[in-house]
Amino acid sequence: MKKYFAAILILLSLVTHHQYGLAQKPDYEKYGRMAIAVVAAEYPGDEVKEYEYLGREKLSGTNVIDSFRFQVQENQQPFYVIVKVTHDLSSKKLVHLTVESQKR
Repeated sequence: MKKYFAAILILLSLVTHHQYGLAQKPDYEKYGRMAIAVVAAEYPGDEVKEYEYLGREKLSGTNVIDSFRFQVQENQQPFYVIVKVTHDLSSKKLVHLTVESQKR
């Protein structure tokens, strides 16, 4: 009986942990969606092949920069677009956004 109780307890803790992990979203997700919208507006009709979160750079105070890289294909030629989103962690407000094309 103790083995079944322990197994059920472990199973419940795994299910609870799994559900909790699914509920949490990365704090940069909002700005990733914003970056996707900006790239779609800047390159209408061009196919976005890849999307990658490059990471976070801490600035002074509570400001950070989250960087995203997109591979865009224009006329069969792929190139990268880097979107950098500067925002304030405490107020959760956008401070600055830059789009940089790395065409060859």
